[in-house]
Amino acid sequence: MDILSTQFLMALLTIIVIDLVLAGDNALVIGLAARNVPQHLQKRVILWGTAGAIAIRIVFTLGIVWLLKIPGLMLAGGLLLLPVAYKLMNPSTDHGDGHGASANGFWGAMKTIIVADALMGVDNVLGVAGAAHGAFDLVIIGLLVSVPIVVFGSSVVLKLVDRFPVIIQLGSAVLAFTAAKMVVSEPVLSNLFGASGAVTTDMQTAARWGTYAVAVAGVLLAGWWSQRSTKPAGL
Repeated sequence: MDILSTQFLMALLTIIVIDLVLAGDNALVIGLAARNVPQHLQKRVILWGTAGAIAIRIVFTLGIVWLLKIPGLMLAGGLLLLPVAYKLMNPSTDHGDGHGASANGFWGAMKTIIVADALMGVDNVLGVAGAAHGAFDLVIIGLLVSVPIVVFGSSVVLKLVDRFPVIIQLGSAVLAFTAAKMVVSEPVLSNLFGASGAVTTDMQTAARWGTYAVAVAGVLLAGWWSQRSTKPAGL
């Protein structure tokens, strides 16, 4: 594909837009996870979380042909991503074995980030690879573009979350929506939700939006109930 051709430039623009949307999910996860560690470790969480997200994308990009052959992959990824969305609202308070609270907070945040990135990585790579139309140089550009988006976005989320706590709920809702999108994009379930890019029936459209609603509402309600049940009496 000629680098100056209209096709190349349109594909590049599409990939940048996809990265703005999908890398935004990564930035939300990293930023929200970093809020639970001591301040002196937050930059380290952002940098290592971003490095992990990019490494996962590279691995998935290299294995994209193989990944596409696995039936039920998007469904499994979406279902496994829902608990991660819930966990962002209710971070675990692991107690370690002598390494200290800071170490526990750092590794707990990194675990959340890596699991979420691994599950979302399939969806991210499929979006970029589809827009690249087999042009590997465009895939590489997509990876490079996503790095500053994730780093800057994570830092912004981290700065805003204390001032606007509702960002925590919004971040969990976005992640739950991403999980639902992966489920409805599963080829195995095309009869229920309709094939990607194809015209859907009214029932399939209702099933899609119903899945989005149940996923988002379920995560938010579960998070709210957990916070309510653990709040000390009288508060």
